[in-house]
Amino acid sequence: MSITDRLRAVLQKNQTVKNMLILLLTLGATIGLSVLLSFVNNDNNPFAMALFIMAVVIVARWTDGYAWGIVAAFIGTFCVNYIFTYPFWTFSINYTGYPLTFAVMLIVSVLISTLTTQIKEQERLRFDIEREKMYSNLLRAIAHDIRTPLTAIIGASSTIQEQELSNADKIRLAEGIRKDAEWLVRVTENLLSVTRVSNHGMIKKEDEVLEEIIGSAIMKYHRLPGSLPVDSDTLKDIILVPMDAMLIEQVMINLFDNVNAHAEGASKIWIHLRKEKGMVFISVEDDGCGIPASLLPQILDGTYLSKRKRSDDRRSMGIGLSVCKSIIEAHGGQLFAGRSRHGGAAFGFSLPCKEDMYVE
Repeated sequence: MSITDRLRAVLQKNQTVKNMLILLLTLGATIGLSVLLSFVNNDNNPFAMALFIMAVVIVARWTDGYAWGIVAAFIGTFCVNYIFTYPFWTFSINYTGYPLTFAVMLIVSVLISTLTTQIKEQERLRFDIEREKMYSNLLRAIAHDIRTPLTAIIGASSTIQEQELSNADKIRLAEGIRKDAEWLVRVTENLLSVTRVSNHGMIKKEDEVLEEIIGSAIMKYHRLPGSLPVDSDTLKDIILVPMDAMLIEQVMINLFDNVNAHAEGASKIWIHLRKEKGMVFISVEDDGCGIPASLLPQILDGTYLSKRKRSDDRRSMGIGLSVCKSIIEAHGGQLFAGRSRHGGAAFGFSLPCKEDMYVE
């Protein structure tokens, strides 16, 4: 983990340290700039008050609660009076306009802090609503995806126990039980992945080489029965992506598995890579039947799950995509879907990446 990532993790865990750093850095920069302007203008600095009001606005906007903005208002008023008002380096409450300066800074601080608190509360509520929506859609998908194979397992095992069957029939039923059990294992892995990103999207990221993660996911996918050939783009540059490698591998495997389960007629999977403006785009495409354009938004936002008929016993693609969406958004990326250049469907995602490491 880089020094920047470690610092970010510390600040995320300790809000007091973050708020203190914002206060000190902002006021320190303001004092330094004001001193510089005083030298330039021969101690006649008409900008000090405006600069400190701006500093109060910045502190109130980017810190939590009201206290830090009010502290900035007190310190700013004192600095304007003591350092940048004649007689310099002397504190005087009799200075004309001193009460007005303090009142303006205090009012600005309280107003900005109030607005910021309201905005953050609205963002938190929106996040909670979206998360609850995702969980409800996920639970509906899980109910379908677990009930169907369990029913098949119970039925097949009862048939083996209660009826006299030929060895060929027993092998066929046992194979069905094995496949359904493997599907339940993958559902369980998806549930474990969701629990890792459920804490407000906080995950542990390490710099990983993208092509190595893709190669590992392809290798694990090829261990599954019925896997298709996979053709992946190769890049001349090594792309480093901050990620939880296990979660991104799970995303890739889910997208591969969706091709197996839903892309009727698919004979091959393609992985296309593209880097643009600090983001890397990974697209998993097939040459199967494709998906109607009208259904793509519903599949991505999870509403397609609730519209499916209960009698539909096909395994849902929604649970895998819901998990993928949660993981990718927790990494600062987006999940997307569309038509494949190979005639089928294309599901992919974007991730923030670091500068390329060029390989000769």
